[in-house]
Amino acid sequence: MQGAGSMEFWTFWAAMLGVLGFFRNILSKEYGNTFDSWLHRAITYFSPYAFFDIPEFEGAGGNEIYEFVQSYLSSSTASDAQHVNLCRPKNASQNTFSPAPHETVEDTFMGTKVWWSHSVNLLQSTRFNFSGVPNDEKRKYTLKIRKKDRDRLLEPYVQHIMDAAKSIKERSRDRLLYTNIKGSNYFRKKSWEAVPFKHPSTFDTLAMDPELKEDIKNDLLEFTQGKEFYQRAGKPWKRGYLLYGPPGTGKSSMIAAIANFLQYDIYDMELTEVTSNSELRQLLIQTTNRSVVVIEDIDCSADLAERAKARKESDKKNPETGLGRGRSDQDEGSRVTLSGLLNFTDGLWSCCGSERIIIFTTNHVEKLDKALLRAGRMDRHILMSWCEYPAFRTLAANNLGLEWHDLFPEIENAIAGKAISPADVSELLLKKKRNPTAALEGLLEVLGKAPLSEEKPVMKIDLDELQLTEAIAIDDDAADEPTSSADSSAVESRIEPSHANGEPTPASAATEDPKTE
Repeated sequence: MQGAGSMEFWTFWAAMLGVLGFFRNILSKEYGNTFDSWLHRAITYFSPYAFFDIPEFEGAGGNEIYEFVQSYLSSSTASDAQHVNLCRPKNASQNTFSPAPHETVEDTFMGTKVWWSHSVNLLQSTRFNFSGVPNDEKRKYTLKIRKKDRDRLLEPYVQHIMDAAKSIKERSRDRLLYTNIKGSNYFRKKSWEAVPFKHPSTFDTLAMDPELKEDIKNDLLEFTQGKEFYQRAGKPWKRGYLLYGPPGTGKSSMIAAIANFLQYDIYDMELTEVTSNSELRQLLIQTTNRSVVVIEDIDCSADLAERAKARKESDKKNPETGLGRGRSDQDEGSRVTLSGLLNFTDGLWSCCGSERIIIFTTNHVEKLDKALLRAGRMDRHILMSWCEYPAFRTLAANNLGLEWHDLFPEIENAIAGKAISPADVSELLLKKKRNPTAALEGLLEVLGKAPLSEEKPVMKIDLDELQLTEAIAIDDDAADEPTSSADSSAVESRIEPSHANGEPTPASAATEDPKTE
């Protein structure tokens, strides 16, 4: 009898579905869509479950909750799901698990069951994709909770996921090195590609002045502990470093050492691949908190639109000089302006994120626009100069395993005032690392022929001079236009006479530790 009742129940619903399908087929497209909408509302209303979609992207940036859910489920789906994606990125140290598309995973929280599903849909682009990468995928997780448990469960469960995911990442994640993707378009919201970051450089292996290394480490620690200070001061929680000096002096190794010291990811931005200021902002939005954003060789890569325009005008006036030849492709491809780069470092968009280090490197600091160098954009200017004796001692320990050798005093005298980079010294030592004495003798021979540092001087940034030059430039620009007395006094107030010698000095010049020069 009970079986007959069950049969009648299912027969009734099968008939109802058939009737609904018949009416749906005879309706026009417009009324059919309305019918579908009403049917969906009815099913949702009578369903005992509530559904919450968590898309991978929200607006222009990524959805942080999606990343938390992905990390959280990766710790349990291997045993709970029947169909699991098993991945191991190249050079990664651990496997990663995630639910396969349309797979359902069950979880229990506070004695209540909830369900997760993962869906992936292809975004069909109507534009030609020059990058050669397949069409992007739209991913989302869906959380299913009983309606009666929604108010009691949702908020504490999401917080539980976030806390657990952060703990999982700290214990097991590989830090990543990102690079921006060439040819990003409207359909490609993901603008960075990542590989595991495995660079072994640390402050212990850096060949530079030990006191300067200690000063930089203390500055970094003070920054990471400065959340309350930045909030109280009304400033974005970020810090800018300019690493400048000759090639081979350890600028890239310094970046890796900073990232390893702080346990931050690195976003290495290739500025020549960025086509506009808006794309630059898009890249910044998609960087994560606790990260290092790097633009290396900014004097070469920052081929700004203003400079391109000036070069074209110069070509018109002096066509015989051939200025700008071979650069037309880059001029047409890059529309990043100086204003865009300044906003990237300390404008409104620079506060999209927190606990972020921004590093510029250059071999020719004299080629940079002074506006990029002022405090607030580049807070520390660190000179990476020629190899000195303390740096040599570090290189000898790294490459030869030597803490002391009888030739060290002779090398100390020979290396003083010589224009030779740490990279060159390291290469000389590595050539004969199996015979440390021969390696040191070869280094002494090269040092005897090396030019003096006076013959190849390294330009140092004088912050007082920099601030004074900016103030005078502002004063000169203001003199070219009629201004009110109030405006004139405002400009003059930026330069105050010094009490010592009566020469003009900045009213509020940025200070820098002498050791950084």
